[in-house]
Amino acid sequence: MRSKELSMEVKQAILKESDDGKTYFVKIHAPWEVLATYADVLKIKVPFKVNDMPDDRELPMNWLSTPFRLPKEIMHPEPDYFTAPFSKSKSDFFLISNQDTFFSPSTRNRIVYYILSRCLYVSEECGDKKGIKRLLNNGSYTSAFPLHDSRYWIRSKDGNCESERYDLYTHWAKFFCFFKEQPINRIRNYYGEKIGIYFAWLGFYTEMLLFAAVVGTICFTYGFLTYDDNEWSKEICSEEIGGKIVMCPLCDKKCGFWKLSITCNSSWQSHLFDNVATVFFAIFMGIWVTLFLEFWKRRQARLEYDWDLVDFEEEQQQLQLRPEYESKCTKSKENPITKEMEPYLPVTSKCARSCLSGATVLLWISLIIACIIGVIAYRLAVYAAFASIMKDSPTSHLEVVGPYITPQLATSVTASCINFVIIMILNLMYEKVAVWITDMEIPKTHLEYENRLTMKMFLFQFVNYYSSCFYVAFFKGKFVGYPGKYAYMFGGSLRNEECDPGGCLIELTTQLVIVMTGKQVWGNIQEALLP
Repeated sequence: MRSKELSMEVKQAILKESDDGKTYFVKIHAPWEVLATYADVLKIKVPFKVNDMPDDRELPMNWLSTPFRLPKEIMHPEPDYFTAPFSKSKSDFFLISNQDTFFSPSTRNRIVYYILSRCLYVSEECGDKKGIKRLLNNGSYTSAFPLHDSRYWIRSKDGNCESERYDLYTHWAKFFCFFKEQPINRIRNYYGEKIGIYFAWLGFYTEMLLFAAVVGTICFTYGFLTYDDNEWSKEICSEEIGGKIVMCPLCDKKCGFWKLSITCNSSWQSHLFDNVATVFFAIFMGIWVTLFLEFWKRRQARLEYDWDLVDFEEEQQQLQLRPEYESKCTKSKENPITKEMEPYLPVTSKCARSCLSGATVLLWISLIIACIIGVIAYRLAVYAAFASIMKDSPTSHLEVVGPYITPQLATSVTASCINFVIIMILNLMYEKVAVWITDMEIPKTHLEYENRLTMKMFLFQFVNYYSSCFYVAFFKGKFVGYPGKYAYMFGGSLRNEECDPGGCLIELTTQLVIVMTGKQVWGNIQEALLP
């Protein structure tokens, strides 16, 4: 009876904490003993001595980068330390001045998640049901997340208590700090090593893109300055040359003969992107890609050394089996190296799961190709319709844009928009499918799980985003036949489309602009609504 009264009191106390009587928050705090125990289990590296080695990494002409640099106390909030895996029995060996701040926020979150992902939520007699992820999937909890330190726009009133979030907002997340270097060490302390490495890569990638952007702008400027010196465009636009060359119809029945001079505007536009400087830009980008990879390897190795991540992946493989792997693998065998019993997945089950996963990926890639073929069929069918409409009611009377609206442009723009919608729908659907089939494979470690999921997403998104561009760049206009014996799609009534006499580059540019710009806009909308 007494236990019932206590449970009723606890229930009433919880009800008082809820604003709407439906949503409840459970806050979890890990005391020092728990943090120390699991830091020992996970072999987390912590400082034991201040690094007394001199740091003479002063770059030549370093003063040029002064406007882009942050204060030293922001870039390096703590001195450099020598570190070693934490041992609870030897805690006196480490530099523990304050137990509350000894472990960084990211380390505390990592330890708590490690515990929650392996904690049983029923008695052992009821089965092996454990892990916060399973509770989230079955709806027991709506969400689980670590709390921030404080509001990002408020500085801590206590001078001895730093607000990492406020400093990150002030010196990193504000819009007017976009040209400044990133406080990578603070990002690492607050969000963890993986997020820190990601933003380090993103910053380095942006810096390297600046060089490519400058060279690309110079090449585009060259095309603009030599706009009036383009001889082949002059010949196309000339009434004496292009005006007297009669071209065959671009489609059956509804299209008529046309003069080469009609493509005057598109030939001038092509020169902006396809000129002598384009060859130089292509060579430059080939060299740029190689330098980008090699310089990033150096930067990554330096970060791994500074953050003691040289053996991070090997330690992850050895120490952190996924809790889903441990719970779903009912069989165990002796590890020949450690001589300990550990769960394993039979080879037959592993092969069956891998085959099913591969078949699913191929099915979705085939679905993308089918959608691309559908868009191509749309282009072939609609081009004749646009040609007929514009023949009866020409757009030349429209101011500014009228001369530029052609059946080719109208077909390209509408097809690109339809293709973009298909890309985004397939991408949203496949994200869930990729997670599902990766879970079905039951990878052994977190690293293995991430690598498999990344490979699936890369293969799908590469085909999804760029297959239409590959078609325009390498296949369109290559299989059209010749007058009297034109080639038709699958031997049907839809005649294969041709490129403009000036080439397909303008159409390819239109395709890339619509898809890439739309992707960025969609990504920003998602970030604003569901950050």
